[in-house]
Amino acid sequence: MKRKWLAAAALSVAVLSGGRAAAAGPLVVDGAVLDTADTYVYQNTTYVPFRAVTEALRPDAQVAWERGQAVARAEDLSLSAQPGASYIEANGRALYAPTGVYSSQGSTLVPVRVLAAALGAQVDWEPASGTVTVTGGSGAIAPAGERYPEQDLYWLSRIISAESKGESLEGQIAVGNVILNRVASPEFPNKVYDVIFDARWGGQFAPVKNGTIYDAPSDSSILAAKLCLEGANTAGNSLYFLAPALAGNLWTMEERTYVTTIGTHWFYR
Repeated sequence: MKRKWLAAAALSVAVLSGGRAAAAGPLVVDGAVLDTADTYVYQNTTYVPFRAVTEALRPDAQVAWERGQAVARAEDLSLSAQPGASYIEANGRALYAPTGVYSSQGSTLVPVRVLAAALGAQVDWEPASGTVTVTGGSGAIAPAGERYPEQDLYWLSRIISAESKGESLEGQIAVGNVILNRVASPEFPNKVYDVIFDARWGGQFAPVKNGTIYDAPSDSSILAAKLCLEGANTAGNSLYFLAPALAGNLWTMEERTYVTTIGTHWFYR
């Protein structure tokens, strides 16, 4: 009976998301099996109920539903997950959940590894039985102020906003990926600010030339910058991007290797 209910819950989510889901194996949190937890696998990602796992790992936390999202608060923890989003927020940080956050049967369902990261926990999977084991660690994730270098977040959010604030979150992350890929590449400067303001060949980015780099960034661009600094990647190893409909110089298209297209931007390495 329990397994049938799990399958029904998974199916309802799959219909909403346009994909297929399957019931997962047992869920064990800090040595206890959560008998009432509806877990399922979607796009090779195990989903677990936000409330059940958070309360099991952090019995001191207050878990509630507020303004269309699940929230949890404790002395060292501020956590939220909104169905339909592709991330969860934890102590001011944004943790990427590319397969999404969903709601089913009154539960908010999140990728287990993303939730575990927010709560400082470890996840193990036993292939034979499908058992997912979550073990609590040293505490909640470090806050944003300790994770994001202030100047990197400041300038990364501004270049993302100036170049792509009309794009999807995926497209905005991709623009940020290009900046961070350049930071990591020996072909370019090794700091975010220096990459953006690199003056070679007359400058690298139009917003630096026209001054829009100094405009206040959109909320979505700040979010995209945080996700990039957490490691979210939608542009692979791209080092260049352009919007062909607006570009006056097509050198990138002619000389570099194509990677992907997201929204109006084409990405190259």
